[in-house]
Amino acid sequence: MRRILPTLVTGALVLPALAACSTFGEEESASGGTEKLVLVAHESFSLPDELVEEFEAEHDVDLEVRQPGDAGAVVTEIALNPDDSGADAVFGVDTTFASRLLDADALEPFEGDLPPGADAYELADEDRLVPVDSGNVCVNVDTGWFAERGIAEPESLDDLVDPTYADLFVTPGPVDSSPGLAFLLTTIAAYGEDGWRDYWRGLVDNGAELVAGWSDAYYTSFTAGGEDGQRPIVLSYDSSPAFTTTEDGSATTTRALLDTCFTQVEYAGVLRGADNAEGAQELVSWLLSEEVQAALPDNMYVYPVRDDVELPAAWAEFAPRPDAPYTMEPAEIAANRETWIGEWREETQR
Repeated sequence: MRRILPTLVTGALVLPALAACSTFGEEESASGGTEKLVLVAHESFSLPDELVEEFEAEHDVDLEVRQPGDAGAVVTEIALNPDDSGADAVFGVDTTFASRLLDADALEPFEGDLPPGADAYELADEDRLVPVDSGNVCVNVDTGWFAERGIAEPESLDDLVDPTYADLFVTPGPVDSSPGLAFLLTTIAAYGEDGWRDYWRGLVDNGAELVAGWSDAYYTSFTAGGEDGQRPIVLSYDSSPAFTTTEDGSATTTRALLDTCFTQVEYAGVLRGADNAEGAQELVSWLLSEEVQAALPDNMYVYPVRDDVELPAAWAEFAPRPDAPYTMEPAEIAANRETWIGEWREETQR
């Protein structure tokens, strides 16, 4: 999944600060002081500085966050060298890519306890990937763009291949982007093995723009995400409209199409061969703490897995969840993912 969504402040896009990488812990550990703890995470990992500092002080570690890109890039980096990834823990592996790390035997079992509600998101018979948050990948629209032009907003997947919406949709591809892969799985679930390839041919013929990652789609091409965006339909999340509100907070400028959504769960884990395995276990437990879980909505725009955490008020008003999102069993994804991605390449690169 992930992503950093904009908050509108007097017309400017303001992004939460990412946790900074530091070499201080590495210097101290050589003399027996603070230990370094390395977390590899997707590009949108972001938590309040004060929470990170409290964790570092409590466990006497210096947390270094390495962010190579979207979730697919994170998984690829670890899976290529599972014995020595250079990190201690991982965050942001989602349902669509989970099997890559499990098959690579890149993870150690989690030794802590799950908080209330988290067991609903566990992978079957699997204690190496720990659920941290959930969300739904959905098509989003810039409602103001359509209103200004008197064009009806799209409502469904079928609408995206309608000539009315030619050259208006942008989506990341499924190769390295977890939302892009989720959208591919959405189309497979919706149209079946006999129809999804035809659907993608229709998308391409209707001028859909394919980009590498979610940030490229949302901040560069989407009209409500970037100053120079030209496309008012984008692949994003069900929570996105809660963060495109007007200055007074009375309305949102975007809308998620709830009939186009696919459910994702994000996981964390302790990496095999970790130099600081104890710190990695503590880090995963910390991601499940009430304080971190409560911070997830406003900082990473995802739903916590704990069911005892209150959501921001704007989410109830502007970010309703889909009643019947598309889903797919992880085993089915694992068995077919590479084949489907290969077929997707064939249809979109003709």
